[in-house]
Amino acid sequence: MKIVALDVHYEDPIAWVGAVEFEDWGDDKVSKWQRLPVDDVEPYEPGEFYKRELPLLLKVLEHFEPDLIIVDAHVWLEEDRPGLGMHLFEALGETTPVVGVAKNPFRGSEVAQHVIRHDAKPLYVTAAGISDEDAAAGVIEMFGEFRIPDMLRIVDHVARGYHS
Repeated sequence: MKIVALDVHYEDPIAWVGAVEFEDWGDDKVSKWQRLPVDDVEPYEPGEFYKRELPLLLKVLEHFEPDLIIVDAHVWLEEDRPGLGMHLFEALGETTPVVGVAKNPFRGSEVAQHVIRHDAKPLYVTAAGISDEDAAAGVIEMFGEFRIPDMLRIVDHVARGYHS
């Protein structure tokens, strides 16, 4: 399986989009990574985050053929309100499962699976193309001794330019 984790770092007026690929939920090694600058970043619109970030994620995904994608965002904000991850799932033709791992709940929404990893504070997991329960189990299995799995920390570092 090819899992690709994605993240974006903003340095106005540009953004850097990062991606890391690994073979299995529990992997501790990156098999491929990419960092791309993007000049034409849409302005942030409250409640419309996906409009800014979705084109960036699609751009870096041109360099990968993932079987599953993990985003640092929500797939579902509320029961009938899609987040960035759901917009990505739809943009990809609903063929590649997308797992959203967020550090904070969406304004008290209860749609996310609460995942506890080595810490009392949960991560909030939602998914499309895979059950929320299977996505949460995968996130629990991810390598790393801290709340944030290592691959998500690494993709953050890639987007920020700290990884070589």
